[in-house]
Amino acid sequence: MEAARQLESLPTTIPGLTLFRLPVHSDSRGWFKENWHRRKMMDIGLPDFGPVQNNISFNAERGTTRGIHAEPWDKFVSLAAGRIFGAWVDLREGPTFGVLFTAEMTPGDAIFVPRGVGNAFQTLEDGTVYSYLVNDHWSPEAQEDYTFLNLADEHIAVPWPIPLDQATVSLQDRKHPRLAEVSPMQKKRTLILGADGQLGSALRQAFSGDATVDFAGHGQFDITSADSYDSVNWASYSTVINAAAFTAVDAAETTEGRASAWLINAGAVAALARTAVEHSLTLVHLSSEYVFDGAADVHSEDEALSPLGVYGQSKAAGDLAASTVPRHYLVRTSWVVGDGKNFVRTMAALAARGASPSVVDDQFGRLTFAGDLAAGIRHLLDTQAPYGTYNISNSGTPVSWAQVAKEVYRLSGADPLQVTPVSTASYAGPDSAPRPRNSVLDLTKIRAAGFAPPDASERLVEYLQALETLAKR
Repeated sequence: MEAARQLESLPTTIPGLTLFRLPVHSDSRGWFKENWHRRKMMDIGLPDFGPVQNNISFNAERGTTRGIHAEPWDKFVSLAAGRIFGAWVDLREGPTFGVLFTAEMTPGDAIFVPRGVGNAFQTLEDGTVYSYLVNDHWSPEAQEDYTFLNLADEHIAVPWPIPLDQATVSLQDRKHPRLAEVSPMQKKRTLILGADGQLGSALRQAFSGDATVDFAGHGQFDITSADSYDSVNWASYSTVINAAAFTAVDAAETTEGRASAWLINAGAVAALARTAVEHSLTLVHLSSEYVFDGAADVHSEDEALSPLGVYGQSKAAGDLAASTVPRHYLVRTSWVVGDGKNFVRTMAALAARGASPSVVDDQFGRLTFAGDLAAGIRHLLDTQAPYGTYNISNSGTPVSWAQVAKEVYRLSGADPLQVTPVSTASYAGPDSAPRPRNSVLDLTKIRAAGFAPPDASERLVEYLQALETLAKR
């Protein structure tokens, strides 16, 4: 065999559109090439786009011209025989809308075409055959999501080697709109589940104004119901954020609560993970420091799971399910404070009434304000941080629950000495769930990803001020 050139990728004028030069090994018998090699091509820039269907197009005559079609999926196109002139136009919403790229292709070439980039091909030889992999199944309904551009658009001015009046072009392709009449293909959407909880409310604020984000509370999407999954057109989504969970730690130790905890925190997450894998979604899943026993002073992302109680065990099982998704962000957090019932709000109400609560002083951690947690999640998505597990809590000196309560009292104008510190052993009742002694999360990784969690003590002041303002209305 003759020596072949090395596999290489070449950027184009359109973001994400990538041309590949393929090694073709030839001898007197013909030629051989690796048409698609997932690992090798990913190493030089091909996204892991997860193809599910392979199509082949045979064009009998030179001059056959197809397109310009922007399809609602990614595709990888290569030639099996002949030669073509390819034209690609970015028809996605954004600053590169209308940008053109052209190239001649032979069996030694291939191109990755992202969703929303219009593609057209003109055969330069008789008997041309090209094949393409796509990452969603074609259906008649899918054509409703196509975006089209006229092959003869004057603004784009594709330099067709064979003039269109001498080429074979379908009547339908001749009727497609000019660029001025084309509606850009919208970005894929993000679906936020559990949007009626503390974090869900914060995520609503974090993504406020983003028309590509949909919010679903329990009434709109029940993560334990197969009907909910069947009702969604997952092809229109790229990301799902799961902020839904069973969080009643003590109730999880009861017969009924145990079943609910496992159903929601483990079984439903497994269903979400299967859906994410099947539809190549990015899954953002919220976890808890309760997946650890609290023996370590600080919990890093790679610490082995060691849950103490049912709640922690069910969350750990959900973590394992979520981590099977190739594109996943597993976000572990602790001591969440947001809109709705939470420890800080309860202490503030007790302080206002002059109550004297007993609060445990041998469990340590940091508060996580839901707004900062939501901002951290959005940061991971916006910056396309490497997939994996990230700890996100607020920063600052670790404190006990009793210390938090005393500070809430002080900031509320009440006497901190009204808070009585007690041990977990003396406070816990017969139905109390075991809790980790240390809930402190290592924030090194999220900081390295470019997100700096604010200090918890500063956020506590702001939170209590907001509560006071709300109470005066």
